[in-house]
Amino acid sequence: MSRRDQIKMTGDEISAYLEGAKTVILCSNSRNGHPHPMPMWFTIAADGAIQMTTFAKSQKVNNLRKDSRCSLIVESGLEYQDLKGVVIEGRAEILEDQELIIDTLMVAANPGGSPPSDPEQLKALRAAMAGNASKRVLIRVLPERILSWDHGKLGGVY
Repeated sequence: MSRRDQIKMTGDEISAYLEGAKTVILCSNSRNGHPHPMPMWFTIAADGAIQMTTFAKSQKVNNLRKDSRCSLIVESGLEYQDLKGVVIEGRAEILEDQELIIDTLMVAANPGGSPPSDPEQLKALRAAMAGNASKRVLIRVLPERILSWDHGKLGGVY
């Protein structure tokens, strides 16, 4: 078995790793051809798409409108044996649906948490998010290719 195959994460491991993360680096292609990496809070949709919100006039949105190809990376670890990460390649879709933007903002701002159970508090929170959402878009990336690594699987042999 190759080293690459030894450190590759399973689908369940990838899902668990991404669910435990808050920030992804979104890499779009700038107009001068250089990668444009930006940290983003993200959520995972039911269909596996990675979703992020950002200001509609941001450079990354301009880049993605011109070239939808992008890469995302989540990584961790300070020592070699602890290095772990996932790279997702796909194409970004830019959506302006305010309800989806608000839903994503609510989850991204409170990962692992739950919204208020009181309907009035929930309504107030959504209303507060609406002002922010009106200036934002949703970036949605459905994975086309996923690469992963977990050096901990090497069992101390490097």
